[in-house]
Amino acid sequence: MKDQVTSSDQVNYGAVIALAAICFMLLRIWIAGGVCKSRACLDGKTVVITGANTGIGKETAKDMARRGARVVMACRDLTRAENAAEYIRRSTGNGNVVIRHLNLASLYSVQEFAKEFIATEERLDILVNNAGVMMCPKWITEDGFETQLAVNHLGHFLLTNLLLGMLKRSSPSRVVNVSSIAHVGGKIEFEDLFFDKRPYSSLLSYKQSKLANVLFSRELARRMKGTGVSSFCLHPGVIRTELDRHVVSWYPMLKTVLSLPCLLLMKTPWQGAQTSIYCAVTEGLERKSGCYFSDCAEKDPAPQGKDDEVGRRLWEKSAQLVGLNN
Repeated sequence: MKDQVTSSDQVNYGAVIALAAICFMLLRIWIAGGVCKSRACLDGKTVVITGANTGIGKETAKDMARRGARVVMACRDLTRAENAAEYIRRSTGNGNVVIRHLNLASLYSVQEFAKEFIATEERLDILVNNAGVMMCPKWITEDGFETQLAVNHLGHFLLTNLLLGMLKRSSPSRVVNVSSIAHVGGKIEFEDLFFDKRPYSSLLSYKQSKLANVLFSRELARRMKGTGVSSFCLHPGVIRTELDRHVVSWYPMLKTVLSLPCLLLMKTPWQGAQTSIYCAVTEGLERKSGCYFSDCAEKDPAPQGKDDEVGRRLWEKSAQLVGLNN
């Protein structure tokens, strides 16, 4: 005789399903993290966002435009950038959204961007150093640098320094550096920054570049004290963006890991952009200059992210590499 499913069993199954659904919803809320609640208006302000044509950069640009800012999208791919800019203009009603070419893997491109910006713009209130590459193969830039450190740190280091004069004149102003929790366990290998002497590790290179973001932001805050320029860095969360395309190509087994169940537990680009937006616009945050944020709240970075001696040494080495000491 076949087993009969009783009404009691059905109730139990239903309770389990309901409980699982509630747990999943709570998990999704927890993963989503904080939301920027500031209603700050940016009318008359100018914002530069690198890598603004996709992912959290695009969402950050959209939010800045919605607040009334003049948004300069600094991007390598101008076709994709224009498509993103048109979408932002349409969705926000702000026509003051422009694109400018910037290839952070080229010091010449960074210099040209800064030169054009200074010549054509009147002010700079917020600089969001958002663009980045993640765990790519060992590519060497035209300047002879390993790509991850070049794009994630050195390009933004040079860009920020070239625009510091305008940031000071527009103060109070802010620099927002998008780092990552991957800075934990990172190390600045001053004797072999570009993996010339040791086997290349895309993961170690990425961690080094993200630690450099944290140290740069902290040292920038120290150097800018009293100028009205504030500096912040942040971890945006684990996000569904194009940034992991090299991870999947290098480690095919991650195609399975990054399947639907895993993707459901990642932040959306809008959720991932919230901490960038928080650092860019939250009122009164100037007193937290040099601090590290995640989920729209101040967090403690890894101990190596608070090593001010390494931060000063990294600044001096970076300045030498990008030609600021010449």
